Amino acid sequence: MSDTGGEVQTHTVRLELVDEPGELLRALEPISEAGGNLLSIYHERGNLTPRGHIPVEVDISCAPTRFETIVEALRNAGVNIIQAGSERYDEELVVILVGHLVDTDLSDTLRQIESCADASLTDLSLSAPKGRDETSSARIRLKTRSGTNGNALSKLREIAAEKDLQVIEPLTEASQ
Repeated sequence: MSDTGGEVQTHTVRLELVDEPGELLRALEPISEAGGNLLSIYHERGNLTPRGHIPVEVDISCAPTRFETIVEALRNAGVNIIQAGSERYDEELVVILVGHLVDTDLSDTLRQIESCADASLTDLSLSAPKGRDETSSARIRLKTRSGTNGNALSKLREIAAEKDLQVIEPLTEASQ
């Protein structure tokens, strides 16, 4: 038994880190401070995520209630979590954004989408056939927490409205 009243279990957190000195340590500190015991770290330096960052997989042992605290501490530290546990991000959402994506700061748009904590970017394809001054489009693939596709899509609609972008939404069984 742990000091939090639950059996100690192994949990996996998959992170996305910028390739800069100290980023791995910055991501590990909240885990330690929240009481997680590090079991292993797999730092995939030769493999990059679609955003050009380094994926890192961390195995932790702790009680399930402590794990939730660790995930929250990572978020509060600004660490991008791709997956936390076995079922955190297990649904997929694919949409197309159309408009002046470059001029409205596409990286800011993606940061805002991920800030809702229900979604994580897994793939991005951008098409700007006439350069940054004309309309462009992007296919965005997100992993979302189970049951939160609606929340992520609502957040995406809000961001698109603020930036005067059009969202081409996926078809769902309910809308067919």
